Amino acid sequence: MQRWPVGEERAAVTGVVAAPEGSRFCEQARNGRQGAWRRLGELFAVVGLLAAGTLSVVLLGMAVAAVSGARFAPESTDRLLADPLADEALGLLSLAIGIPAVMLGVRWCGSRPAGTLASVTGRLRLRWLGLCAGLAFAVMALNMGGLMVWDWLANGDEIFAGEAPGVGRLVSGLVLFLLLVPFQAAAEEFVFRGWLPQFFGGFLRSPWPGVVVASVLFALAHGFGGWSGFLLLLYSALWWGWLVDRTGGLEAVIALHTANNVLAYVVALALGQLADTGTAADAPWQALLAELVTAPAYCLLVARLAENRGVTATRPAGNRP
Repeated sequence: MQRWPVGEERAAVTGVVAAPEGSRFCEQARNGRQGAWRRLGELFAVVGLLAAGTLSVVLLGMAVAAVSGARFAPESTDRLLADPLADEALGLLSLAIGIPAVMLGVRWCGSRPAGTLASVTGRLRLRWLGLCAGLAFAVMALNMGGLMVWDWLANGDEIFAGEAPGVGRLVSGLVLFLLLVPFQAAAEEFVFRGWLPQFFGGFLRSPWPGVVVASVLFALAHGFGGWSGFLLLLYSALWWGWLVDRTGGLEAVIALHTANNVLAYVVALALGQLADTGTAADAPWQALLAELVTAPAYCLLVARLAENRGVTATRPAGNRP
């Protein structure tokens, strides 16, 4: 029986080295291979792969649309395709490219297992992810339900003014979002809650400089629609960064991000508002007020649940990448 190489033997065979046991999530880049030039190379590699990958997906999608005879959106809009559902699908795919981009970057230049972007165990902990997903969908359903009631009380039946889709389109949209949104949400988490804090954690002990920088960039990446939307995104991102450090992985924030986006897309589709170009950056003050309660409630509950279930927040001994 062949023995699995460990330590220096592992590095000699695969070229990758994991962080030492006991390392926190933000310290997964501390594998002894992170000199200044390698860090700089990793930065350029990830940014380059993100830009090239996103552009390639968009161009390929546009080419497929042209060949299939799909109509393009007017230049006066922010969309590429006239069909809002197809346009959203293209956008989700272009964002999902962030997963392989950061994984290749840390593997090539960081010489560490790409799975350490997901958790301290070197992989997504699927049972923990599933448990968090159940809680996340319940929390976000309550959050959005409350906001919809608030909106209805304030504006009456105006919120139902859009043209509702047929059953077939509603079902196809639901399937599409359930298939694509988890990858889009995971990609954003891999970049903003995974790679960026670990990049800074390669030379800084505290996780907070990386969390703060990543949170600001996360908010700005959604555009700037208004102060309420920007503050909502920033506030949420800071709590999510704290939760990742407490649980040692991205599972809980991927679950919440996915639940939020799936429910938001499905509600917009059902109300005939999918063509609206608004993002979370355009969120009103009511949504910010709700988030002041929702974000800490979810994060503190998950942190307690992780503690009770023994979810490790540091790299376990004997864990191989």
